[in-house]
Amino acid sequence: MAAELFSTSLPHGEDEEEEEDTKKNFVQLSEPEESAKRNAIGIDDDDDDDDERLSWQGAHPTLRERNALMFNNEHMADIHFIVGPPGETQTVPAHKYVLAVGSSVFGAMFYGDLAEGQSEIHIPDVEPAAFLTLLKYMYSDEVELDADTVLATLYAAKKYIVPAVAKACVGFLETSLEAKNACVLLSQSRLFEEAELTQRCWEVIDAQAELALRSEGFCEIDQPTLEIVLQRETLNIREAAVFQAALSWAAAECRRQGLAVTPWNQRTVLGKALYLLRVPSMSLQEFADGPAQSEVLTLAETHNIFLWYTATNKPQLDFPVGKRVGLAPQRCHRFQASAYRSNQWRYRGRCDSIQFAVDRRIFMAGLGLYGSSGGKAEYSVRIELKRQGTLLAQNLTKFLSDGSSSTFPVWFEHPVQVEQDTFYTVSAVLDGNELSYFGQEGMTEVQCGKVTFQFQCSSDSTNGTGVQGGQIPELIFYC
Repeated sequence: MAAELFSTSLPHGEDEEEEEDTKKNFVQLSEPEESAKRNAIGIDDDDDDDDERLSWQGAHPTLRERNALMFNNEHMADIHFIVGPPGETQTVPAHKYVLAVGSSVFGAMFYGDLAEGQSEIHIPDVEPAAFLTLLKYMYSDEVELDADTVLATLYAAKKYIVPAVAKACVGFLETSLEAKNACVLLSQSRLFEEAELTQRCWEVIDAQAELALRSEGFCEIDQPTLEIVLQRETLNIREAAVFQAALSWAAAECRRQGLAVTPWNQRTVLGKALYLLRVPSMSLQEFADGPAQSEVLTLAETHNIFLWYTATNKPQLDFPVGKRVGLAPQRCHRFQASAYRSNQWRYRGRCDSIQFAVDRRIFMAGLGLYGSSGGKAEYSVRIELKRQGTLLAQNLTKFLSDGSSSTFPVWFEHPVQVEQDTFYTVSAVLDGNELSYFGQEGMTEVQCGKVTFQFQCSSDSTNGTGVQGGQIPELIFYC
């Protein structure tokens, strides 16, 4: 995950650079203690202006600004934290009152009935960067997050019960959620009991199951999360791909446990998760090419599954035999009528294109296109999805139309995540001799289930398609 900043803050009374410069002059830790204390309040030994020397408080009129200067500052610090695992610790100075006001845990620690008068507190289970992020919020109401430490910061916020920081972490994770990290975030959201984030993770995993289960992140999840994923009815994926993903997870788990990656060891670390794989729901060819040759199944299991495919009297199996339900694709139809004429709609390699936006996250699976108005015909087609000129997905394929005014689905290789309130461009370049049907009475806004689509014309369209009429009558998606 690339590092990025996600900042929420109260209004600033002064420029941030001025505050940082003031803080640099506010304390000099490398000098002797007395000199440090003098510098901490802005005293310059060579400055004769007594009023100016003692006016750092006056230069920062708001409580937030003055508190912010005390963040990670030795001046008046009455507690020190030794943060991080042994060998990677960092000493963080702090002020009990500020922390107690910001966290009930710190309040009980410093001022509760069982409070102890420690001058140093060791926190080996929190990363120093995450702890500093937490404290910065307590001193300044600012939350600055990056992708490398956001999970550690969420852990710290949960540990010390700072809901505002936890909420900011969850928001950051939701905006960065994608197929390659969805399984890891699912594992973490379950650990932190973040139900909303868990649901968002499932939305991504279900719709983009093949990408999610092929990701490196899938191999990093814990065993309980693995079992929950393998039990999932709505995964939009072939069972052969699920089996291969489980083997990849097992290989990674073997390495984590210091075991050789062998079929027997993979079977051992999978444990009962092996019997959550719906092996009999594969085609006979998929089973013969995959699980039957993996050596993860016993000879008896392999034999019985072959008999289950072929025999009249099928044996009892330890594996679930039913297919996963998967996700049902939804269709947004943007025309109220269709028609055909003797001189249109014709294709000579020109582009039909339309722009759309949605009011909630969806996963674009493909397009529904009109086919021939003159009988059975085959078309070659290239479909594309772009965001602000950047190509997100494309597919080059063929479809056969039967001469009716029905729409014919053309799919992207994988569903593509589409974010809300941003316009995307879908395009289709068809090649075929036959004229086709075309849409009429197009709508600028269409309600499709829980999703509202907005349409506008695209400058990429060179074959006449627009909001009011043309090609691309349907957008096919998961939600």
